[in-house]
Amino acid sequence: MEKKNGYALFDLDHTLLPFDTQVLFCNYVLQRENPFRRLYALLFAVCVPFALLRICSLRLMKRVFSSYLWRLPEERVRQLAREFAKEVVDKEIYPELLVELKKHQQAGRITILNSASPDVYAVEIARELGFDHCVATRLLLQDPMPLIPKIDGPNNKHGAKIPPMIEQGILPEGFDPESGDKLPDSYGYSDSRADVPLLSLCENGTMIHPGEAFAAIGKKRGWQTLMPDQPYDDKWEGRCVSVKQALGIYALSRD
Repeated sequence: MEKKNGYALFDLDHTLLPFDTQVLFCNYVLQRENPFRRLYALLFAVCVPFALLRICSLRLMKRVFSSYLWRLPEERVRQLAREFAKEVVDKEIYPELLVELKKHQQAGRITILNSASPDVYAVEIARELGFDHCVATRLLLQDPMPLIPKIDGPNNKHGAKIPPMIEQGILPEGFDPESGDKLPDSYGYSDSRADVPLLSLCENGTMIHPGEAFAAIGKKRGWQTLMPDQPYDDKWEGRCVSVKQALGIYALSRD
């Protein structure tokens, strides 16, 4: 097998796909299971004010949100994740980002999907798209699923995205992120300022629909910008779409 050289690091939510895949996967599950499962939203809504007051962490809120999986058998969750990746990704992925991914794969670079999303479906998406590696938040699957699932380790966000790549031997031996060195022949893609540590590992950075603060950082560092067409007109419509997905009433763009 030919040894790969170079790296291409991709975020998932609002980078490869124009949505938060947590609510997109929720939408997929709710449309295929008992409609009363939508009542999970009541528990999540009760916790939202505590999150806004920073009493509840994002890690805990991710666990609470995952309550829509309550009582599902472990194998059913895995099956839904596999089907979600096969049926949804090709309908919702940004074509421009798919082109970028394929370009790096054809160039023989090591491709890494690094996401804060739960690994149960992130791994399946990575497999479907042909990524070499996937790093994501580790949601523990149980049989059946508990009301508030556990997370093994940190929420894979901000700087927490980097240590797993070192621990799993994905990055070159001896590579030190703190040294300021860049990965050789490397490219990074993200929509979020939270991924500045991730993009800072790369020789070339690309921002997807960056906000003002993220764009300002990227401009100073010479990062490029991609603005693929979104399936909503502005951030408020995008939030309405997220609410529909959280309630399981969103129709995929090609359905």
